[in-house]
Amino acid sequence: MDLKLQTVREGMYTPAVAVGIMDPHGTRLFSSQYVVASKQFYPFDLTLGFGNGRFGKSQLPSKGEGFKVEMFEDPRAWFRDSQFFGGIQFAPSEKFAFMVEYSPVKYEKQVNDPARDEYFTKPVPSPFNVGFRWRPTTWSEVGVSYQRGNQVGVNLSLTFDIGNPIIPIWDKPYRETVKDRARPLCERLSQALAMSGFSDIVVYVSDAGTLTIEAQNDKYFYSTRAIGVILKLIPSIVPGDTGNIDIILHRNGIPLMRFATTLPDIMDLQKERMELWEFCLISRTDTTVADLSGRAPTHRRSLHYGIKPDIKGFFNDPSGFFKYRAGVAGWASYGPWKGGTVLAEVLAYPLNTVSSTNEPLSRPVRSDIVPYLEEKLILSRLMFNQIVKTDREVYARFAAGILEVEYTGFDAEIAKPLRNGRFIVGAGGSITKKRAVGKAFELKKDDVKDYYSTAFLNGRINIPEKEFAIDIMAGQFLAGDKGMRVMVSKFIKGVTVYAWYSVTDTSIFKDSYNRGYHDKGIGVSIPLNLFTGTDSRTTYSYALSPWTRDVAQDIDHSYGLFDYIGRDVKIYLDKDKEWIQ
Repeated sequence: MDLKLQTVREGMYTPAVAVGIMDPHGTRLFSSQYVVASKQFYPFDLTLGFGNGRFGKSQLPSKGEGFKVEMFEDPRAWFRDSQFFGGIQFAPSEKFAFMVEYSPVKYEKQVNDPARDEYFTKPVPSPFNVGFRWRPTTWSEVGVSYQRGNQVGVNLSLTFDIGNPIIPIWDKPYRETVKDRARPLCERLSQALAMSGFSDIVVYVSDAGTLTIEAQNDKYFYSTRAIGVILKLIPSIVPGDTGNIDIILHRNGIPLMRFATTLPDIMDLQKERMELWEFCLISRTDTTVADLSGRAPTHRRSLHYGIKPDIKGFFNDPSGFFKYRAGVAGWASYGPWKGGTVLAEVLAYPLNTVSSTNEPLSRPVRSDIVPYLEEKLILSRLMFNQIVKTDREVYARFAAGILEVEYTGFDAEIAKPLRNGRFIVGAGGSITKKRAVGKAFELKKDDVKDYYSTAFLNGRINIPEKEFAIDIMAGQFLAGDKGMRVMVSKFIKGVTVYAWYSVTDTSIFKDSYNRGYHDKGIGVSIPLNLFTGTDSRTTYSYALSPWTRDVAQDIDHSYGLFDYIGRDVKIYLDKDKEWIQ
């Protein structure tokens, strides 16, 4: 964790000044506190800093579960240990820049750095680094550097404002052919929906004259955008004498929401005779809908499958500073009936350097995961999952099978939104056994426990006004430690940044690594549509946390109900109404 605060803004004759704090918690392998000043004299940018720890004369000691900032707690000691660092950048163009910097880092004295014994047994040849940066586009950068007098580095980075697509999202609008116009109304509308990213479609007109559309949204990140796409299709297909229109979005037969409006109101919105807020005011959104019509759907899509790159890095193991595995994750799911899913997932890592000299700890539930991670091919999931929803907006889920890489067994959960989704409350638990390493369908023998169980009370507070959410789970974790975990997440235009922290009774552990430890980590979830130029419901997640501890651990849930519900609660559907247009 790094923090940097600008305390003085750059003036015409004065530099900008900032205070930085690096890695103040835990092992503090790369900890430092520094003051840095920078001033631009176009096309030059000068930087001069003064810091301790990583930049100083000696490495700072570990702080365990606490925080320590010598700059504030012992300024004299901070000053004595600090050294100068700095650099010059020459950027005659926005496209490229040249850099030279002075680094005082004494790599050979960073005795706790896992990279020291292998790469830095003696002082580096030079404290100077030089580099060149080229920006072929506004969102990409290529860098080439010569570091420490003996290393050449090349890197490619993509930069973008969080939530703003690199390629603008544009989905080609549906254009009905002359041949399709001769077909019956329901067939025409079903075809238009299927060509626009929907499946499992039912279109019918009731005896009362209400046109009802039931469809599964396979494409659009926001449910309100899916509603908007349907609204744009209706005027050119539906007869002008149609009155009420009901749109029900579902997922694998589980209704998520009903949007009720009328054709005249849709026409007024499309012709800009009505503002969006007026249209939403006289329309109705209902998330308590629990049943579909039961009619046979067209354009049914029971089988879903996909493949995506999967890259994971592991840091700070005694056997090596950085370990990684890179490959692909392939999955397929089949929905035999309403809410039911059979899911299979295979992970393949042709590049895999994961290993560890750490031994499993006293109550190993994750500290023994290394042998599983060393596998280059593994069946990570083979499970059945069933979700149901009642007319009181109560969701329930049951899963059985190979639940994740390390555990197989049973998992269940119940959840209910309250106050239009301001709160979600629930409970869940699992009973599992460990899998045998390298044997997809066998259980581990002679394990420290016959089975592992969890039981939780869950809660979520949604704060759409600030796009924050707070998740709390309290109960018994995998190792038997009781306590709670709190996660705070921030939603930024589709990107979700999150962090979590746990407090549990660690007295059940006999080892010093787990006793007194608090599980913690940070992560990010990024939607695919930021990079493809077309909308998508697919997201990619990446999280960083210690990987060889056993405190506050839970199984990896493939279908968590809180995330299944997501933004499909009224409080968020009202906020996301801007995506209708």
